[in-house]
Amino acid sequence: MTGGTNSKHAWPDDGVTRVPYFVYEDADLYRVEQEQIFRGPVWNYLGLEIEIPSPGDYITNYVGDTPVIVLRAENGEINAFVNRCSHKGSMICYQPSGHVSNLVCPYHNWVYDLDGRLKSVAFRNGVRGQGGMPPDFDLSEHPLIRLRVATIRGMIFGSFAQSMMPLEAFLGSRLVAHIERTLDRPSRILGRCSQMMRCNWKLYAENSRDTYHPSLLHSFATMFKLNRLSAEGGVEMDDAGWHHLVFARRHTDQVSVDYDAAALRADDSGYALADPRLIEDWVEWDDGITNSIMTLFPCLNLQQSLNTVAIRQMVPRTPLESELFWTFLGFADDDERKTRIRLRQSNLFGPAGFISLEDGAIGEFVQKAIRGEREQTTLIEMGGRDVGPSPKTRATETSVRGFWRTYRRLMGL
Repeated sequence: MTGGTNSKHAWPDDGVTRVPYFVYEDADLYRVEQEQIFRGPVWNYLGLEIEIPSPGDYITNYVGDTPVIVLRAENGEINAFVNRCSHKGSMICYQPSGHVSNLVCPYHNWVYDLDGRLKSVAFRNGVRGQGGMPPDFDLSEHPLIRLRVATIRGMIFGSFAQSMMPLEAFLGSRLVAHIERTLDRPSRILGRCSQMMRCNWKLYAENSRDTYHPSLLHSFATMFKLNRLSAEGGVEMDDAGWHHLVFARRHTDQVSVDYDAAALRADDSGYALADPRLIEDWVEWDDGITNSIMTLFPCLNLQQSLNTVAIRQMVPRTPLESELFWTFLGFADDDERKTRIRLRQSNLFGPAGFISLEDGAIGEFVQKAIRGEREQTTLIEMGGRDVGPSPKTRATETSVRGFWRTYRRLMGL
């Protein structure tokens, strides 16, 4: 499918500075995205190694809208399979996690081992000599569909592309370094949550790459100087422009006339904290970074906000709905004080977080406003019209342009 051969999906001539509104709701494009992007040449986040510590432990997840099983095999390796029986297509594992000695389809009792091989079929030889599978039926010809698996610092990734480049090459050296920096100790899960968002998955993918909206949309962060453009910070990208990293050092923030001129909502809101411990923090990493969002194509975020570390995975459900999964992390060597600080700060994030709730709402605002529009486009020119790093300012949309350049290449638009 290309814009040149299908006028229905034609793209404007302005490269990546214009995005037609129809891409956020077109059902045909949504179906192609599943094949060309999620089941295409990318690495998709699948979970954490600490979720499956022992052989037989499993979790379930999604790659795009395809359900997958991620499990620890008998030899300790990690396997990932499409969560679909080879017989009638039933989901095999229907709980978010568990422990099994083998994988058994609940529909007709087809049994697979932990390496995805079909081991037995109920009534294969019939009953009392009648029925059963044909004599030439071969168990080895019906395994579960396997994904390639790779890990980095306890994060598990999978790809349908068997010739996919190594995970480290996909991420690029700068993002690999940031993952190693952020997840530099054994981690533990402090909590989870999820939220349904009534918007296309790409609206959230854009939002997480939009490095200057926090000062405008998130009044809480601006009012209490948690993340303002007047602090030191910038935007880094991998060489191909697929992924990005935005960072800031909160404690370098200075009074800025640019904020006065912007007439921000927070200035007139009269905010005050009855309990200032909500934003108590400590500078945890030697580089002094207090806020960072690393976004991996297509739609995964590794977030460090003050001392909150979280993984955010966006799962498309329909062209008009998505589900965002949050996993909040601490570290195994945290004392009680550090854990309490992380837990307090987590109230800033998630579906009802004092900051993140606005991200959940804004996608729906856009989705409602563009419904049925096939002629108009977005405008993405903050910081210029190119794609590349922005080391000295976050007042740019370069990462958003990088997302759309990658999207168009994979989709052939």
